[in-house]
Amino acid sequence: MIDIEREIGALADLPRSDLLKRWRTLHRTTAPKCISRRMLVGAIAYAMQAKMCGGLKPAVRRQLRKMAHGDVNGGKINAVGPSKLMPGARLIREWNGRTHVVEVIDGGFVWNGERHGSLSAVARTITGARWSGPRFFGLTSESAS
Repeated sequence: MIDIEREIGALADLPRSDLLKRWRTLHRTTAPKCISRRMLVGAIAYAMQAKMCGGLKPAVRRQLRKMAHGDVNGGKINAVGPSKLMPGARLIREWNGRTHVVEVIDGGFVWNGERHGSLSAVARTITGARWSGPRFFGLTSESAS
């Protein structure tokens, strides 16, 4: 059996040309021209894991396909409110060239090892400005439009 962790870890060291070959093998199509190296590595890693462990459930794939085509709620994407986030969920947001990861825990959120009572508190700490946390992390319909 292939050591998937080692193979995924090795992706970061591959030249872009090899990554593009892997993409083509896994997806049976060429990669988008402007895809970043980081996105390329992540998408290849996901495809490798999905191939080995199984991908998304058919119902989830159908919902994503509908969302991609604007077929949900008259073309509007359903928002996922922060109250519906389950402990263990991770929210990822890139801001000013830095990736921020927030973990949902019972009764709050953890960012950079610090506990926060709300997503808005996390967004304020990251940006230094008053942001709606759910909007900053793309959880509201305003951020999707």
